[in-house]
Amino acid sequence: MHSDSVEMPTRRDVVKGGGALLGGTVLAGCTSDTSEPPQTEPPQTTGTDRTTAAQSLSATLRPVGDIELDSVPEHIFTDLTHHAGMALAVGRADAVNATWGGDAATQMWNSYLERLDGISVEWSDLPNSFNPDKELLYELDSDLHLADPAYMTWMDSLDRTDVTEIEENVAPWFGNTFSNTHGSPPEEWANLYEYYTLWEIFEQVAKLFQAEDRYRALADIHTTVLASIEQNRPPVDNRPTAVTLKVVDESLWVYPLNAPGFTYAHTRPLGATDVFVDLSSSQQIDYETLAEHDPDVILVAEMMGHSGIEDVRSTFEEDPVAQQLSAVTNDRVYAGGVRNQGPVINLFQLEMTTKQLYPDQFGDWPTYTGGAYPEIPTDEQLFDRQRVADIINGDL
Repeated sequence: MHSDSVEMPTRRDVVKGGGALLGGTVLAGCTSDTSEPPQTEPPQTTGTDRTTAAQSLSATLRPVGDIELDSVPEHIFTDLTHHAGMALAVGRADAVNATWGGDAATQMWNSYLERLDGISVEWSDLPNSFNPDKELLYELDSDLHLADPAYMTWMDSLDRTDVTEIEENVAPWFGNTFSNTHGSPPEEWANLYEYYTLWEIFEQVAKLFQAEDRYRALADIHTTVLASIEQNRPPVDNRPTAVTLKVVDESLWVYPLNAPGFTYAHTRPLGATDVFVDLSSSQQIDYETLAEHDPDVILVAEMMGHSGIEDVRSTFEEDPVAQQLSAVTNDRVYAGGVRNQGPVINLFQLEMTTKQLYPDQFGDWPTYTGGAYPEIPTDEQLFDRQRVADIINGDL
C-alpha cells in the first residue's frame, strides 16, 4: 500500500462540525464485483434546482456517511462508470477530471448518447481513475471525489490512511461501488457498508449538485419504463431462457440475470428465466457447460459501442459445440450492456434488453454490429429521448 504522507497545505481553513471520513460529516471548502475478470463549462443550474444561500449541499451515503459542501463541485474525480454517469445525468459531464476506461469507455458512452440530441462526453484524454496514486489526486485538486473510498482501498495504490489524508487535504469522498453485485468490501470497511440501488445512489449524488429536480424527472421516466415492462412482458411460462456472458480472450464468464445489485439493473426487472438459476456471482465456464444449459438468448456483456459482437458470433458459429446452441442457430446472440451503468445508460439498457428478450411484445431489436445505439421507431421506444436530453440540460 502507498501510505507515505505528502506535505501539502490543507484546502480547508475552517471545518464546521468536525467529523472524520467513514461515517462522520465532512465539509468541502469552496477554494465491483471484485471476483470478476478485468473490464476492459457546466450548464448553469436553473429553476427549482436552485437552493438559497442559507442552504448547504448535504447528502448521506455509506460507507462515508454524511457530507456537506459549500458549493456545487466544479472539478470531479470519478472512479467507475456509474458515478461518472451520475455527473453526466445532472449536466456536469464537463466537470469530470478523471474516470475509468479512457478511449474505450468514451466510445461506449457516446454510442448511447448518440441518440440524445446535443449530449456527448469528451473523456478520452482524462487520467484513468483505476488504481490512481496519491500524487495524481493531489494534482487533480478536485472539489469532490465521486468515488467509493472502500473500493479505492480495494485496489493497490491507496490504503485507508491515504484516503483519509486526501479527504482532509483535497476533497471528500462520496460514492458506493460494492452495491454493484452486493460484493464484500475490504474487511476494515464492512461495518460501515450498506447496499443501495443505482437510483438510490443517484438520488444522494444529485443533492450535492443542486440537481434534485433532474433526479426526480429521470427517476419518473425510469419508473414509467419499469411499469411498461411489467405490464407488457409475457407470462412467466412464455418467457425465454437466457444467460449473460462475458467473453475474455478465449474464456467464457457467466453472470447472473436476476441477482441483487445494480450490475443487473437492466436484466433483473425483466424477469427472464436464468439458465444458471443458482448462480450468485460470476463463474468461468466452457462451451460444453453452456451447451448443457442451452439458453434461448445469449447477452454478451460489454459489447455496446464497438464491433466485438461480430467476432463473438463468428467464434460461436465456428465452434463445433457452440454452433449447436439454440441462441446461435436462431440468431439470438446479442450485444449486451455494461455492468457498472449510470442512470442514463440504465434507461437505454432496459429498453435494449427488453427488446432482445421480448421482441413480440416490445418490437424487434435491430441487428447490431457495432457503433451507435440503433435508431428505434418512435412508437417502439420505451422513453422519450428528447425529454431525457432536456432534463440533462436543465430544461425541466
